[in-house]
Amino acid sequence: MKKGEFMYEGKAKKIFKTDDPSLVIVEFKDDATAFDGVKKDKLADKGILNNRLSSIFFEYLENQGIETHYEKTLSEREMLVKALNIIPVEVIVRNIAAGSLSKRLGIPEGTVMKSTVIEFSLKDDALHDPMINHYHIYAMELATAAEMEQIEKAALRINELLVPYLKGKGLVLVDFKLEFGRHDGMILLGDEISPDTCRFWDSSSGEKLDKDRFRRDMGGVVEAYREVLRRLEGGGSAGVES
Repeated sequence: MKKGEFMYEGKAKKIFKTDDPSLVIVEFKDDATAFDGVKKDKLADKGILNNRLSSIFFEYLENQGIETHYEKTLSEREMLVKALNIIPVEVIVRNIAAGSLSKRLGIPEGTVMKSTVIEFSLKDDALHDPMINHYHIYAMELATAAEMEQIEKAALRINELLVPYLKGKGLVLVDFKLEFGRHDGMILLGDEISPDTCRFWDSSSGEKLDKDRFRRDMGGVVEAYREVLRRLEGGGSAGVES
């Protein structure tokens, strides 16, 4: 598969055309950002780790019947995926109160939700990804009711699959963000699944093994990502030093 013209650069990835218009190459960067890009840094090997982690998650979900954009891993930083028309609605799935949910609703961080919570935000950096609901989505024609029903069903199913999968690796899936897109009349899971887009806590100690370590200046960010990868690949728990 030939890597072609550069198409787009986001906070954590670059997208390139290929010789097949239905496929693109995603290149994972080492850039780390938080708070709508106000906080920035480069973390050595972060892109390599997120590429590998996302590949593992996509392959697992595909094997469980979830349709994703993933085709195959091309290199340590590159992934071949189906070209998507991204639906500009970020889907946040929450099992435990943390981050903005705790701040907005005054729920102490670490509170286990009585039922899974799904939230939506408009994918728009300039507007700081404001929260929206179904009425906004339909009024702005971001997605149809049928598409949102399919997206919500997929999001809940992904949660049902990942919670026990990660529990078996000694990890708690606190919350995570998903993005979906259209491809040949289908709705597919896109973007990435990594510690950049998920909150993972150690099931024994509660240690944070995700991007919160960067947001909160805790140190050991790359080490935490490596620890998650080590567990997914069958390694034991090693912990992270700040």
